[in-house]
Amino acid sequence: MTEFTVRTLKLDEVESLCRLAQEIWHAHYPAIISKAQIDYMLAQRYSPASIRASLNSSCWLAAWHGQDMAGFAQAFADDAPSTWKLDKLYVHPDQQRKGVGQTLLDRVKQQARVAGATRLILRVNRHNKIALAAYARYGFSIYGENMLEIGNGFVMDDYLLEMKVCS
Repeated sequence: MTEFTVRTLKLDEVESLCRLAQEIWHAHYPAIISKAQIDYMLAQRYSPASIRASLNSSCWLAAWHGQDMAGFAQAFADDAPSTWKLDKLYVHPDQQRKGVGQTLLDRVKQQARVAGATRLILRVNRHNKIALAAYARYGFSIYGENMLEIGNGFVMDDYLLEMKVCS
């Protein structure tokens, strides 16, 4: 198993996270969504300004393998007080299946429990078989489906997943 550490994302690490997101998305999503949609969603969700703006309102975690960011997660309280949303959980392809994703998820669950949440939700593209299998192994189950227009003629066609967060 590869040695890595997980800690709260620091302000001066935002650009590293943006570069990692670009690399992961361009490696993983071309078989699922168009390059135009990938670029649109990256610009929307992974600009340094948008991440910096969300640092105080959500839990951002980064996993490090030496000096390299290996993965990251972002979660926050949803509208329902007992629910947290896992909005982002990504691991570099070279670091997958080494415990990075599980460790990030465990830290998110810990933060959610401390905040009083009993449920963790997320959305996954219906055609993202790799992520769906990983989340099933982590203990998530599908509780619905949702198609969301995100602008520029693009949609997110997702399954909605949930897991109980034990106290």
